[in-house]
Amino acid sequence: MSAKDIHSAADARRIAKRRLPWMIFDYIDGAAGAETGAARNRAALDAITLRPRILTDVSNRSLATTLFGAPAERPFGIAPMGMCNLSGPGADLMLARLAAKQKVPHGVSTVASTPLEKIIEVAQGHAWFQIYFSGDGTGTFKLVERARHAGYATLVLTADVPEVGRRPRELHHGFKMPFKIGPKQFIDFALHPAWSLSSLFAGKPGMANFDMPGYSFDRTESRAAADWDTLKAMRDAWPGKLVVKGVLDVEDAVMLKKAGVDAIQVSSHGARQLESAPCPINVLPLIRDAVGPDMPLFFDSGLRSGEDVLKAIHAGADFTFFGRILQFAIAAGGEAGLQRMWDVLSDELSIAMAQTGLSSLPRRG
Repeated sequence: MSAKDIHSAADARRIAKRRLPWMIFDYIDGAAGAETGAARNRAALDAITLRPRILTDVSNRSLATTLFGAPAERPFGIAPMGMCNLSGPGADLMLARLAAKQKVPHGVSTVASTPLEKIIEVAQGHAWFQIYFSGDGTGTFKLVERARHAGYATLVLTADVPEVGRRPRELHHGFKMPFKIGPKQFIDFALHPAWSLSSLFAGKPGMANFDMPGYSFDRTESRAAADWDTLKAMRDAWPGKLVVKGVLDVEDAVMLKKAGVDAIQVSSHGARQLESAPCPINVLPLIRDAVGPDMPLFFDSGLRSGEDVLKAIHAGADFTFFGRILQFAIAAGGEAGLQRMWDVLSDELSIAMAQTGLSSLPRRG
């Protein structure tokens, strides 16, 4: 099977599950606790219906939009994801090339496998840097300054991980960052030789943004010290656009608007942190009502199709982001698989627009 066999996100996931070591697949696919939060997210999206319209000329349709005043070819981008090169050697740069081609943001994770400077270069500027506040914040603000010097114009503060959520599938496999291989992992890799050999030749994926003097990254380090003063300090330190990601509370959204952030990203981190978190798609319209029509609102968590994108836009989102399904597409078919998945998502959105009488994306304000 290859890229041409990807006709949906489910296809990409199914092929990836067969090709990836169990530890890697479960790291990408897993969610917090018993994963009921992820199931609720999916059920909530499935429960939303779109309004079909007839006898409307929709022969010419555009999927283009604007994002912070700049053109984007699609109303969806690439969510920040850690250690993407585990899905396939060079995955970070595959995503960067796609972002450049489509003029959409590539969310570059704090724990990317490729240096942040290289990614923004390959993405031709279409990259946003995602930051976690951790420890006492010293290393965090060093990374913020490094991103500024590299030319990033948008910073995404992920605020919904004061402590890393427990994901039992990861724990069962002994998944750690930095990446470590013991007897159990060795057997897992031996049973998936295609992935293992390609990864061996490419070099073990690591966390490429922690080569600064005096700054090492501990994934389990507490991030609980971040508060509203931290946000103020980051706002003062960052001259570009500041997005806060991981917002699921109306009161928090209103406070963020007052604090001067440039956009709010409604997200449950793909249900990877708090199993009992509310479904983001249900919270999205409440936050839209609270912050008004002009506040940029972004959305991720649980999106699996172009129809899902249209649902999120109708619910109040200005822009959306896909995450793990893009990694599955890379695992399933490399860069061709990624492009195939992107084309599928685009076709799904275009067809959904036609069915609902839309020639262009809904606008607010």
